[in-house]
Amino acid sequence: MPSPYRAIFAAPGTTAFSLAGFLGRMPLSMMGIGIVTMISQVTGRYGLAGALSAALAMSAAVIGPQISRLVDRYGQRRVLRPATLISLVAGAGLLICVQQKAPDWTLFVFTAFIGCVPSVGAMTRARWADIYRGESRRLHTAYSWESIVDEVCFIFGPIISIGLSTIWFPEAGPLLAGIFLAIGVFWLTAQRATEPVPHPHTEHAGGSALRSPGLQVLALAFVATGAIFGSVDVVTVAFAEEQGHKAAASLVLAVYALGSCLAGAVFGLLHLKGLPALRWLVGVCAMAVSMIPLLLAGNLPLLAVALFVAGLSIAPTMVTTMALVEAHVPRTKLTEGMTWTGTGLAIGVALGSSAAGWVVDASGAEAGYVVPVVSGALAVAVALLGYRRLSRPVPTREGQLEQADESADAAAAVGEHRDGEQHVA
Repeated sequence: MPSPYRAIFAAPGTTAFSLAGFLGRMPLSMMGIGIVTMISQVTGRYGLAGALSAALAMSAAVIGPQISRLVDRYGQRRVLRPATLISLVAGAGLLICVQQKAPDWTLFVFTAFIGCVPSVGAMTRARWADIYRGESRRLHTAYSWESIVDEVCFIFGPIISIGLSTIWFPEAGPLLAGIFLAIGVFWLTAQRATEPVPHPHTEHAGGSALRSPGLQVLALAFVATGAIFGSVDVVTVAFAEEQGHKAAASLVLAVYALGSCLAGAVFGLLHLKGLPALRWLVGVCAMAVSMIPLLLAGNLPLLAVALFVAGLSIAPTMVTTMALVEAHVPRTKLTEGMTWTGTGLAIGVALGSSAAGWVVDASGAEAGYVVPVVSGALAVAVALLGYRRLSRPVPTREGQLEQADESADAAAAVGEHRDGEQHVA
């Protein structure tokens, strides 16, 4: 491990909560794609599979910020454990309904309650922020590390989820995702020494973190970004099935995450100067342009190469996003603020996966890659229109004004990528 990454683990407890966070985030990459694979295996209906994946993402988008807001007020342990139990019970209900071939509406009911799953990545990033507050270089490296962890989840999660559901039994992928969630959350919340101090008396001060104009831009842009991720997942599974190698979809999606993982590892070693808002805009544009070659990939090897290249822009953009979140959101609302970016991703995943499922059912898998291309174009439009909000002066914790990039350099970044992760989450 390069020395900057070694240095951030010098603080007591960092290794333990990072490992717990890794396990707790595995469902981010396993549950949605696991549901798509499970439903397509059992019913052969990609429209239903995409709609259920969308229902899961939308539910998490609605419930997630409220859970994080409670975390800011009451602490991680008191909030995350009951929320996780609700999600696990709902997941069990979904698997039983699928196995018993229950009516479609029952699948949507249980899927909606699975959305109580907490944003584990936001919780671990909040711990890094508490430990290395004000140490910009270590925070930059810590959040880059978290981005790497996200991508490792997306490398192995789909492989495990799709592989188990296609080789063993259809419900195996989502089942293992629930086991990972239970272990990760309960292990994380057992570590009290590194848990950030809650702010019970400031929870309502100033309203929601989403009142920040800069955070509004980031969350809205991430709706379009999430649509990229959600549609790529659904269409890739369908494309691999059309090619006669459905199980290979997990490997192709893993290559996508590998590109992001490698880019994030290198990005974490850098200490870049200049405007974070400008870097973010460039990153969003790069993600959008990288979707175009997917339309030309006629087989799985070419698709894997195209997705690897596309993945190179993801992690650096996510890390820069969290620098901007920290710069535009008060510290007492930090967990909620960084969850809103995950919420944007989750809404986007819902829309993207649902739209992709409909396009695949109507016109085939290759046509489905139009959805991420259009989503990328929308992300660029939002980024361009909102750029001035992100680059304008923002109030610091002491109420003074300074440029967003200086604020980000001073306190670094906190937040979550896809939880979306959920590439999301």
